[in-house]
Amino acid sequence: MAQSCDRIVRGLRRRGVLVDVLHFVPTARGRAWTIEEQAGGRYLACPIEDDPAHALNRAWTTLQARPVDYTHVVAFGGSRPIMAGPVLAAWLGVPLITLIRGNDFDAAVFSTRRRPILDEALHRSTLVIANSRSKVERIAAMHPATPTRWIPNGIERDWTLAPSDLAQAAEFRASHDRLTLGLFGQLKAKKGGVFLLDALTRSGVADRFHLLLAGWMAPDMEAWLADHDGELEVTTLPFLDRYELLPWYAACDWLAIPSFYDGLPNVLVEAAALGVPMLASRVDGMADVLTDGETAFLFEPGDEARAAWALQRAARLEPAEHDRMAEACRQLARTTLDGDAELDAYVDALTHTKLNVLDVYLPAT
Repeated sequence: MAQSCDRIVRGLRRRGVLVDVLHFVPTARGRAWTIEEQAGGRYLACPIEDDPAHALNRAWTTLQARPVDYTHVVAFGGSRPIMAGPVLAAWLGVPLITLIRGNDFDAAVFSTRRRPILDEALHRSTLVIANSRSKVERIAAMHPATPTRWIPNGIERDWTLAPSDLAQAAEFRASHDRLTLGLFGQLKAKKGGVFLLDALTRSGVADRFHLLLAGWMAPDMEAWLADHDGELEVTTLPFLDRYELLPWYAACDWLAIPSFYDGLPNVLVEAAALGVPMLASRVDGMADVLTDGETAFLFEPGDEARAAWALQRAARLEPAEHDRMAEACRQLARTTLDGDAELDAYVDALTHTKLNVLDVYLPAT
C-alpha cells in the first residue's frame, strides 16, 4: 500500500499537481512531527502516539497554521486516513476522494468497530476509486449513490533488470536444477501461503520446484515449514525493498499469488513487467487482469485440487510456451498495467471532481 501511494504521489507531482502528504506514522517508527518542503508539495509527518484523537486534532491545527487553497482531500489506506478524510474534507469545504486498495476494505467491512468508519467515508465521498472491479461493484452495492471508478495499479516504464540483476539470477538458478517458484511480499493469512504449500506437497510435482520465499511470513507458515522440514527445496529471504527484489524476480520461472482475497498486488504488476508468468487465484484484481493460459495458470481461491493442477501445468510446460506466456505478461504491463495510463486516470478523476490535493496517508505496517 505504501508503495502504491508513493508511486501515485510522485507521478501526480510530475504532472504538475500540488500534493501535500499528511502521513500518519506509527509511534514505533520514532518519527517526530515534521513539515518538509518537497518538490510539488509538502510532507507532514504526524505520529499517532497513544492518543489518535490528539494526533488528528494536532494535524488539523498544523494544516491551519500554514493554510493552502486545497481543492481535494484524498484518503488513502488504513482506518485513520479513512476516518480523518471525511472530517478534513468537510472542514476544508472540498470534495473527498477515497482510494480503496485491499486490506483497508476487507479488514473493515465485517468489523463491528471499523465498519461505521468505512461506511461514513464511502457515503461522504465524491468519488471512490478501487483497484479491483470486484471492490468497485461491492462498494456500489453498499452505497449506490456514491460514484465509483476502477483504476488498476500501474508500473513505471523504467522497471527493468540491470546486467547485475541478471547475473545474480543466473547464479541462483545454477545452484539448483529445478524450476524456481517465487512467493513474495507480506505472507499473511489472506495471501494463502500455507494453502500453496499444501497444494504443492500434494501435487505430485513438488520435486520439480525450488521454492523461493521472500518477505514477512505469518506464524502459521513458519510453523508449517518447520513441521515439514526437508520435504520441499526452499530458500527463504527477509522482507526486501522492491528494487532489492529485482534479481529474485529474474530468478523465478513462476510467481505464485494464491490469495483467498486481495486487491491488485504490486508483486503481480512487477512480475508481469519483468515477464514472469504467475500461478494465481482467480479473485479480485487478479481476475481483472490475468488470463488463464496466457499470463497465468489460474485456480479458484481455496481450491487445492485446482491449485495442484496449476502447479502440474507449470511443471510440464514446454520452454517455448513459457516464453510465450512471459511475453504476454510484458504486453499486459505495457497496456492495462501501464504506469502512465494509471496517472492519466487519476488526473482525470481529480479534474472531473478541481487541482491542489491533500493526501491523507497511512503506510502499511
